[in-house]
Amino acid sequence: MADVEDACAVVTHLAGRGLIDEGQAFIRGGSAGGYTTLCALAFKDVFRAGASLYGVSDPVALARATHKFEGDYLDWLIGDPDKDIERYQDRTPLLHADRIKVPVIFFQGELDAVVVPEQTRAMLKALQDNGIRTEAHFYADEHHGFRKAGNLADALEKEWRFYRDVLDA
Repeated sequence: MADVEDACAVVTHLAGRGLIDEGQAFIRGGSAGGYTTLCALAFKDVFRAGASLYGVSDPVALARATHKFEGDYLDWLIGDPDKDIERYQDRTPLLHADRIKVPVIFFQGELDAVVVPEQTRAMLKALQDNGIRTEAHFYADEHHGFRKAGNLADALEKEWRFYRDVLDA
């Protein structure tokens, strides 16, 4: 959660110096950064919208289904999912999707074996069920972290358009 606090502190600091309009800041991130994005949107009221790129929405499911490297990383970040289940639940954006009140765009590779597409689909559905504006783009030929130039360009263009549309709304 330190990353969430840091991201919010940056917005507050820059706004305090008159460098940005505090109510117009966006947050984005991929993988663990996507998790930070979703946590910031669920647990703070700082950002106008967010972009999650192959981001974790359910760390319990990830801890139980991923390979050892990612599992150990989650143990380090949050704790043992069996011993610290309450902490995991407290830090699971999917379980707190009802607290997200701003638009979110998602990007996900269909071949992602680290953060499986079901994580994105579950978060997308939870937000849509709550009437939150969402947009999602799934890439059939991408894994975890986009590699193909055409997909990268497409995702960036769609993300940029999303931000413009949110600001114009």
